[in-house]
Amino acid sequence: MPVTQANREVNVTSALADDVLLFDRMSGSERLGQLSEFRVQLLSTKPDLKIADVLGQPMGVHLNLPGGAVRHFHGIVTRFASTGWQGSLARYEATVHPGLWLLTRASNCRIFQDKSVIDIVKAVCQDASYGGAIDLNVGALSGTYEALPYCVQYRETDFNFVCRLLENAGIYFYFTHAAGKHTMVLADSYGAHEALPGYASVEFSGEEGRRIVDQEAVYGWAAAGTIQASSYSLNDFDFEKTASSTAGGLVVKSTVAAAFGQQAYEMYDYPGLYTVAATGTALARGRMEGLHGQCEEIAADTNARGLFPGGLFKLKNHPREDQNREYLVTGAQYEIVGDDYASGGETPLDFRCVFHATGKEHSYRAPRTALKPVVQGPQTAMVVGKAGEEIWTDKYGRIKVQFHWDRDGKEDELSSCWVRVQQSWAGAGWGSIFIPRIGMEVVVSFLEGDPDRPLVTGCVYNSDAMPPYALPAEQTKSTVKTNTSKGGGGYNEIRFEDKKDAEEIYVQAEKDYNRVVKNNDTLKVGFEKKDKGDQTIQIKNDRSLDVGHDHKEHVVNDHTVTVDHDQIITVTNDQSLKVDNNQTVKIAVDQKLDVGGNQATAIKGDQKVTVSKTIVIEATTSIELKVGGTSIKMEPAKITIKSPEVKVEADGMATLKAGGIMTIGGSLVKIN
Repeated sequence: MPVTQANREVNVTSALADDVLLFDRMSGSERLGQLSEFRVQLLSTKPDLKIADVLGQPMGVHLNLPGGAVRHFHGIVTRFASTGWQGSLARYEATVHPGLWLLTRASNCRIFQDKSVIDIVKAVCQDASYGGAIDLNVGALSGTYEALPYCVQYRETDFNFVCRLLENAGIYFYFTHAAGKHTMVLADSYGAHEALPGYASVEFSGEEGRRIVDQEAVYGWAAAGTIQASSYSLNDFDFEKTASSTAGGLVVKSTVAAAFGQQAYEMYDYPGLYTVAATGTALARGRMEGLHGQCEEIAADTNARGLFPGGLFKLKNHPREDQNREYLVTGAQYEIVGDDYASGGETPLDFRCVFHATGKEHSYRAPRTALKPVVQGPQTAMVVGKAGEEIWTDKYGRIKVQFHWDRDGKEDELSSCWVRVQQSWAGAGWGSIFIPRIGMEVVVSFLEGDPDRPLVTGCVYNSDAMPPYALPAEQTKSTVKTNTSKGGGGYNEIRFEDKKDAEEIYVQAEKDYNRVVKNNDTLKVGFEKKDKGDQTIQIKNDRSLDVGHDHKEHVVNDHTVTVDHDQIITVTNDQSLKVDNNQTVKIAVDQKLDVGGNQATAIKGDQKVTVSKTIVIEATTSIELKVGGTSIKMEPAKITIKSPEVKVEADGMATLKAGGIMTIGGSLVKIN
């Protein structure tokens, strides 16, 4: 006679045909914000079932309720084992988890940008790799969840990532079960919960109820109170609102009345990881409610088959009237022992449940147990940006990077959030600024090890970006060398050479070089203990020198000025030239001297003028030559010669000719 589950109070369904697996017993647990787990003991007439036919497949346990309804326990078989024999039947064991459990078997490193917590959770849970195993219901949420600018999953399972995001936002989950499916419900308030179907109220019967088989009741009830903080404060810093942040503009606080009349205690934490006070207030409220929900602890025993976490019920007939109120079931452990197949089903089913609850008046949020990964030290990343650009930055000098672990990034301006860059100095309109460029490898630290809070702290060379000078051959050189953008091919540089006896400071400006000195400027070339020192200045084009006051030059030895073209010297006032020794002026072509007023030349020695051709001296009024008391004066109408003695001597012929009267007078006139 075939063994069947027909007409039994509890049965199991699986990916195998009906009655291939037979329900024997089940132990399991469920809790708000945690994975449920059901360990199902099974029997079969087939001793050679293949693990592959059951593992990873859905399985349901179906429990009859009084009144004809059925309660379902559903999930995915995550472990399947052959465990021996029970009489003539083979024994098997299946561990059943919700589809969310599959997220514990996958980890990732990836970046989400401008997505809300709900959007991220949906994206992870509905990933194709999970094959639609997670049915997600977000319709019960009452809060508003803004987009997170930057959120990183880093070296953690998908499950831990989803849980910590939900817990931080004050969201928890529970599962509802139906025939052939289960649903993950997200909740953030009591409004997300409904009365337990068929169990909106449950009788309290005390220990006597344990002996009444056909009556469902709560027969064990332990209520406890605990001391919890009654306020939760958070704080943070927003560098884009520095003054407001440092003045406490992001300090938020959420407070509830201390339970059981206890002393008020405050929890304070930093950083809250928000930049808007309203967001911080919502976070603080969620954490406060999470603590407040733990101030009352109810533990109870029941044989009521329809109680499960996430449902509401009212307790009735407890001898303490203050216990007769509405509760939220927060956790439950089950033990179900099915009918004995050997006895033909005459042995009654045994159902036991230990559950935990909290009063509806106490807000509930799941405890934050999922840990955020900590980046254990700095990393390196590559600077990225918009296609066609060499520098990609914003008004704060921030950059975008692609982390080496990021498999989804496209090495573009969307690869990361804007990342701040540490500078050696950063003042209000002053300091230093070096912006890492696309293609550089940078060192990235993380504030408090938080993968969501990167900070670039430096740059490093690599095989594609080698130092500007060959090492170790030129290890004594230190430099700041830039690269012309866009296109390269040029650079500015300040270089220091520290090689013994070859020390040098080298400065190159690829185009213009502007220097502003607001007070004194001293240049000293040469040092007697080293070298007297030379200076060479080479200017390929024009040079202008504008001196606001005096200009003094002192040349200890020779001074040579060579002008290949014209030279113009303009002096608006006096000019003095002093030569302590000889002066030689050599003019290859003409010389012209134009004096606007008088000219005086004083020569203490001789003067000799040699002209290869003609000398012309022209004056408008007169020309006068004087030697002692002798003079020759030429005027437009006459020439006057005055001298004690005038001698005219010609080696050849001499001619005197007058157009008018010629007068020759003297005390004695001799002719020949």
